Amino acid sequence: MTTTTGSHRTEPSTTANEREMLDGWLDYHRATLLWKCEGLGDEELRRAPLAPSELSLLGLVRHMAEVERYWFREIMLGEDLPELYCTQEDPDGDFHFGPGDTWAEAERTWQTEVELARQAAAGRSLDLVSDARSHHRGESFSLRWVYTHMIEEYARHNGHADLLREQVDGATGD
Repeated sequence: MTTTTGSHRTEPSTTANEREMLDGWLDYHRATLLWKCEGLGDEELRRAPLAPSELSLLGLVRHMAEVERYWFREIMLGEDLPELYCTQEDPDGDFHFGPGDTWAEAERTWQTEVELARQAAAGRSLDLVSDARSHHRGESFSLRWVYTHMIEEYARHNGHADLLREQVDGATGD
C-alpha cells in the first residue's frame, strides 16, 4: 500500500475573509479530486471496484463537471445549457462510458467547467440571488449557498474517491 500526502494542494487560510475562505476550500477540494486520479490510466479510472455501485474516479470527475456547470452557470447565471453526459434516458450518464470516453476528455471538460465557474462567481457578491431556480427544489439560491453546497459536494465525493483509489491500486493518503 502506498501512502501519499497530496502536497500540491494548498491549505486554505485560517484567517481569510469569507470569500477567500470559500474560494480556498473549494479549490482545495477540486485539487483533492484531481490528486486522487493522478497516475492512473483510463482503464483504472473507469473501474467501478465497489460493486454493486457504479462509482468510478472517471465518473466522479464527469459528475463534478456537470455539478460545476449546473450550479454556477445554469442556476447563478441563468444560462440554458445542455447536460454534458446525462440524458433523460440515462440520468447517470456521467458514470456510463462509451469506448471513446477518456480521462483526457473528462479532465479537460471538468477543468473548463471549473474555470467557467470561477468566472461566473468572480466579482459577484455572496449575497447575490440566482435568477434561475433549481430543477429539483424550485428555489433560488445565494452565491454563498452555492459555494457552501459545492464544498459539501466535493467533500462527499472526495470521500468516495478515497475509497475508490484505495480499491484500484492501494494508494491512501490524507
